[in-house]
Amino acid sequence: MGAPRRLLLVSNSTLRGGGYLGHCEQQVRRFLGQKVKRVLFIPYALHDRDAYAKTAREKFESLGYKLESIHESSDPVEAVRKSEAIFIGGGNTFRLLKALYDNSLLQEIRKRVLEDGIPYVGSSAGTNVATVSISTTNDMPIVYPPSLLALGLVPFNINPHYLDPDVNSTHMGETRAERILQYHEEPNTPPVLGLREGAMLLVEGDKATLQGVTGARLFLRGEKPTEHEPGTDFSFLLTDSNSQKP
Repeated sequence: MGAPRRLLLVSNSTLRGGGYLGHCEQQVRRFLGQKVKRVLFIPYALHDRDAYAKTAREKFESLGYKLESIHESSDPVEAVRKSEAIFIGGGNTFRLLKALYDNSLLQEIRKRVLEDGIPYVGSSAGTNVATVSISTTNDMPIVYPPSLLALGLVPFNINPHYLDPDVNSTHMGETRAERILQYHEEPNTPPVLGLREGAMLLVEGDKATLQGVTGARLFLRGEKPTEHEPGTDFSFLLTDSNSQKP
């Protein structure tokens, strides 16, 4: 049995009125603590990886951590093996997952997080790939990963940037809730946690707690969606039997 998993899964990188990771910097600092000195950043979700790494590096250095971007390493697998903590940021989830497959990193990240117990921070697309699959992402499939199965660090899916229906809108397309319900029309689909912007899920071992300034909506297949406020204990989701591994 490895060390307890430690995950901080954030809905969004930027919240209105604040800078990059500004709304969650206290949680990130508390989560990483003082033992972590270096954070491995995975910028694969955006095309301009240099600019993305610069933004992330400035933020993490302001929090007291050295940031190393995996795209600057000649051996991405070795970079993961030597990492003290991993941060995967937002962007296009399909591009991100394809790059993780292309660089043979899924199993390596899984081992570091689930067996070795290093901290994992995900934001937006980085939160999506931490779950069972990217089937509930909001992104367009601009590239084609070998599979939609992701890291499987938790046995359920998350929908970051979850949006509630606007009763005053004249938009006639499906709401986010309707799209998730359509996902659950398929058999053997795991729960989906709709994280509103400003919300995040802290996972420590077998305990999962909703944090942040907004709530979340939980979708269980065959059941009516339920509303949840910050502080909600979602530990029961970690024992779900629908977990799939890549």
